[in-house]
Amino acid sequence: MKKSFFTSSAGIILAGAIIGALAAWLSVMGNPANMGICIACFTRDLAGALGLHRAAAVQYIRPEIIGIVIGATISSALSKEFVPKGGSSPAIRFFLGFFAMIGALVFLGCPWRTLLRIAGGDINGIFGLIGIIIGGGIGVFFWKQNYSLGASKNYNNKLVGLLPIVISLILLALLLSKIKFSENGAIFFSESGPGSMRAPIMISLIVSIIIGFIAQKSRFCTVGGIRDGIFMKDFHMTKGVVAFIVAAIIVNVATSRFNISMENQPIAHTNILWNIVSMILTGLAFTLGAGCPGRQLIQSAEGNMDSLIFILGMLVGAGFSHNFNLASSTAGPTPFGMWAVIIGLIFCIIIGFTMKEINN
Repeated sequence: MKKSFFTSSAGIILAGAIIGALAAWLSVMGNPANMGICIACFTRDLAGALGLHRAAAVQYIRPEIIGIVIGATISSALSKEFVPKGGSSPAIRFFLGFFAMIGALVFLGCPWRTLLRIAGGDINGIFGLIGIIIGGGIGVFFWKQNYSLGASKNYNNKLVGLLPIVISLILLALLLSKIKFSENGAIFFSESGPGSMRAPIMISLIVSIIIGFIAQKSRFCTVGGIRDGIFMKDFHMTKGVVAFIVAAIIVNVATSRFNISMENQPIAHTNILWNIVSMILTGLAFTLGAGCPGRQLIQSAEGNMDSLIFILGMLVGAGFSHNFNLASSTAGPTPFGMWAVIIGLIFCIIIGFTMKEINN
């Protein structure tokens, strides 16, 4: 890893503050409340736009996903950190992404949105954070027992690593053109609900390019920051996570969007048990996959096809969650969602115990 200002102590604090402030500001500009940027929620919206599910309220090609990839690609290319590679247990990574998404949609938010919910005064977000901490702790236990998905290998064909940026540019073209491939077919755009709550496209795109650029430079990772500080006593990334929350709080207070309560929070439910358990699954899956959803997206932009596979698992998991009634609503989790979380935890625990680094 090449050193830069953003990998210094002051740099990670500044990076976290900028990302948190911009993410909160996107809600001011029109994105859903406490959801300025949520990689899981926005991947769900993308899945809906492409017709992988038909939940009409959550269908939109989110420019934030596109912008993060563009920004991270530019950053990694400029610093010569763009290295196409892959081949590290792709099937397992796919299902880790799949179950991470299920956990996130039962909670109603990924680790990024967990922090944004807390920064907006949503007490339910604290229980999600507790779940992430527990899941991260279980993941650290497995890492200390020589858990490994195997090493990635560099590709001779460098063009393979361009897949994420090519996909992103195609999605941008579909977003701007709003093309319909058939009368009742994709591309779908929500006319009500969270999918219809959107900051202007150019603002979202520019802000997310900045976030992607800074996050790539700083290696910003929410799950990594929480995990490292609590279980490894390494507070470097934790400083960035704390700065993220503080900056988002400042933006919310300044714009009169800070409201401390459990009840009537935007796109949230108050089931404490399943807010915790669902995020144990999400925290564990992201830890076993070596990065939070934002980090996975950024690593894919660096040419890491293993991270792209993880993101594709999230995309399919989002479609599956809404097609099979696994995703929660403001009324709370569904019985199907609860069982899916349990199955996901069993899968992750089996993977944690059985995938070991082999020393020849």
